[in-house]
Amino acid sequence: MTHAISKVAPDIYYIGVDDHTIDLFESQYPVPDGISYNSYVVKSDKIAVVDTTDNRTADEWLDNLRSVLDGKTPDYLVIEHLEPDHSSLIQTFAELYPESKLVMTAKAATMLPNYLEPMLPQERIIQVKEGDTLDLGQVTMQFYMTPMVHWPEVMMIYVPEEKLLFSADAFGTFATYGTPAAEWKKEARRYYINIVGKYGTQVQAALKKLSGLDITTICPLHGPVLRENIADALASYDIWSSYKEEKDGIFIACASIHGNTLEAARYLAEALGKSGVEKVHLTDLTREPVSVAVADAFRYPKAIFCASSYDAGLFTPMHTFLHTLSIKGYSNKKVALVENGSWAPTAGKVMRSMLEGMKNVEILPDIVTVKGKFKTADRDAMLEFARKVIEM
Repeated sequence: MTHAISKVAPDIYYIGVDDHTIDLFESQYPVPDGISYNSYVVKSDKIAVVDTTDNRTADEWLDNLRSVLDGKTPDYLVIEHLEPDHSSLIQTFAELYPESKLVMTAKAATMLPNYLEPMLPQERIIQVKEGDTLDLGQVTMQFYMTPMVHWPEVMMIYVPEEKLLFSADAFGTFATYGTPAAEWKKEARRYYINIVGKYGTQVQAALKKLSGLDITTICPLHGPVLRENIADALASYDIWSSYKEEKDGIFIACASIHGNTLEAARYLAEALGKSGVEKVHLTDLTREPVSVAVADAFRYPKAIFCASSYDAGLFTPMHTFLHTLSIKGYSNKKVALVENGSWAPTAGKVMRSMLEGMKNVEILPDIVTVKGKFKTADRDAMLEFARKVIEM
């Protein structure tokens, strides 16, 4: 664990912790470079702590908190989001500073008993709503309700004196606090699609609220503080939350048991490239983490899914991938299918059925069926198929 304190504005300190010991965030998303749990202290005439951290980093966070407080007592703990990676130390904080108040949304107040035992007296809880402010002296906190980005109790906080936004999980990334902001987008995309992606309508509503603010600094709950790339971050969130393509090209996802389906997918990718498609992105679902594949699938307007039949159904990596696409809101795409099956191909039928439940996903009626080995005779069919995909 690393837990360096830094100043993000004259009155605002970062006191979060980088976790390099975790391998799977939320027990499912690989984070090979670790992830940060961000927390902040606004130190003015009155003192407000913004969120806590995961219980994994309790000792480090408490060290940082005490160091920045320097013997003073915080007046408030402001809670943007109650997910355990940010709320695990609320009870500890409340017991250490019994005179402090907890500031949160009304929905958060109803959810708080889920995370505290014993529950705090109601007189210690301040509920805020859209447009409310908290005067700390030299700086002010303005509260914006942003439900379902990505839990129902979430709010963001704007500090007008510093043009600074505390953005809760929005604009976060699978990265540590010290990650260069220039490297934000790759893992921010994967973070957004997998963590927030289902809630595009709510993100659009939040962006509309933020559009009237002069923001020069964004302090998210994971990853680096953003400064130079604010416009790019806002534009990226607009694209991702409106389910638009980010890049022209064709995405190919393949789930192959013995390598024959993968050979067919590679041949198809090569054919598309030779036909003038500038970008063809091929992913092997048996090797790529599903969170990475899903994030990449959202980037392109067209996709081809190639899969082996399995147990009279669909090979498991492709089934998992398509299920994840569905629950993350995959939409507004054009899709084509390639199946393989030695005696009774079933992959195409299952893939089509799963895709038909997704919003505005157009499926090419034609399908290429490979039976076992990818043979010379299959190549002509694949070339014709490539032409039809381009013309979709």
